[in-house]
Amino acid sequence: MQVGDKGQDAGGGGGGGPRGAPLGRALVLDTAAGPPPGGAIVTAVTAPEPVSDSAVPVGIVVLVSGSGTNLQALIDAAADPSYGVRILAVGADRSGITGIHRAAATGIPTFVCRVQDYPDRDSWDAALAGLIGVHEPALVVSAGFMKLLGPKVLGAFTVLNTHPALLPAFPGAHAVRDALAYGAKVTGCTVHVVDAGVDTGPVIAQTAVEVRDDDTEESLHERIKAVERAMLVDVVGRAAREGITVTDRKATIP
Repeated sequence: MQVGDKGQDAGGGGGGGPRGAPLGRALVLDTAAGPPPGGAIVTAVTAPEPVSDSAVPVGIVVLVSGSGTNLQALIDAAADPSYGVRILAVGADRSGITGIHRAAATGIPTFVCRVQDYPDRDSWDAALAGLIGVHEPALVVSAGFMKLLGPKVLGAFTVLNTHPALLPAFPGAHAVRDALAYGAKVTGCTVHVVDAGVDTGPVIAQTAVEVRDDDTEESLHERIKAVERAMLVDVVGRAAREGITVTDRKATIP
């Protein structure tokens, strides 16, 4: 889920890896059938093969806007060499947030790119793309990043996003609240490729969560987040190690 300033935006790229280090698998996107509703996803992404037989972690950049619980799950997973992922940097759209502190505490480089520091949204988008690009990630993960990503970022990087609903149901900033208000009996979470729309990108994985009769927005969201963290860790690891293919809006990891 991503939203813009004061709720104006909602919705939702790759390069190399750590400087001087080769990458592993390629991320592949087939756009031969044309862009999906909401705009093109990204261009095809490739990454160099390892120079030796030893496993080389794939570099990612994680974007956050708040407490960073999904980020922490990725940090914990990446501590295991067999996971195959290295977090090159963590970026945020505001300073002083817990997510940035989590990254700094483990020695991960951080950067902040605030919309209000730029004359317009296009300038911010270009600046954010530049800050991400310095780290040359093979993959960008939006882990609770509450801003709509623009064409400069989406045109340069493959971006994955997590959303607390079973898309296409309940897109946007209030997915859990909307599911309760609708009277849904089942909701859940989704990991998808980010495109230019509002949570409209091709779905990679989904997990269902039952809505209980006595659920509040908070209690339901907590159960969703527990499932969401595990699913995000699994998808990011597999995508980094094996690559992603998107054809006619069908996203698969080999």
